[in-house]
Amino acid sequence: MKATVKAPAKINLTLDIVGKRPDGYHDVAMVMQAVSLYDTVTVETLDGAGDTIAVSCPAYPEVPADESNIVCKAARAFYQATGVAPVPLQIGIDKRIPTQAGLAGGSSDGAAVVLALNQLFSTRLKMEEMADICSRFGSDVPFCLLGGTMLATGTGTTLKKLRALPDCHIVICKPELSVSTAAAYAACDAREPKGFLYTDELIKRLYSRDIRGLSTCLYNEFEQVMELPEINEIKRLMLSCKALGSSMSGSGSAVFAIFLNRKKAEACVEILKERYLKVFLAQPVKDGCRIENIE
Repeated sequence: MKATVKAPAKINLTLDIVGKRPDGYHDVAMVMQAVSLYDTVTVETLDGAGDTIAVSCPAYPEVPADESNIVCKAARAFYQATGVAPVPLQIGIDKRIPTQAGLAGGSSDGAAVVLALNQLFSTRLKMEEMADICSRFGSDVPFCLLGGTMLATGTGTTLKKLRALPDCHIVICKPELSVSTAAAYAACDAREPKGFLYTDELIKRLYSRDIRGLSTCLYNEFEQVMELPEINEIKRLMLSCKALGSSMSGSGSAVFAIFLNRKKAEACVEILKERYLKVFLAQPVKDGCRIENIE
């Protein structure tokens, strides 16, 4: 049998670092949004015995095809949680979400595998049960499964559904630049606490349906503490195209901007494509991973 799943990217409308925990992890407050930029993940059960997992991702040769790939970790977590006897799997990833972008492409692929296996093995897990499995191998994987607009707190796995982001157009640009997550966290730890959270203010604007005000509250603490001239230049270009607001997503290096006017968003895409290969136009979506086909 074979299941095909659409796995959406996410952007961080806000990313506040609240503090460092005794266990070395960080408490965060983030508003995360699923968007209509998708990987397509196909999971096929094969005949025979054993627990081998073959992974292919033709468009991105740098994506590992061994057990280090998050899709393998997802399958192992599913088997362990459900007690289902493992079978050989073939997992194909048609990847459109750029890697090392802060868009949760890998996490979304992992969530897609859990959803696919639940369908293929008829385990009838509820979304909450699948989200619990997802939390075992990545902090933002549960969000990728559920999607929509959510507040993430704690280490990022405590989720609360929020009012949906109003309809808008989202331009995403991924430069070749890489951002060190470890260095970003270290810079945050060395900084004096802000004393307030941009996340709280953005949520207020979200519930008042104030898309213009909301766009002024976009915030990423990593972006603020790192010296990232190229990120600033992409934001400058986006804002010069009349974006309502712009920010880096997650640990980067993708940058996004919010537009109300589609033509202005499309014009921004064309300008960015003169300099960058990975530029996308997306919209907010209200769901996460979803089954597209079963064979």
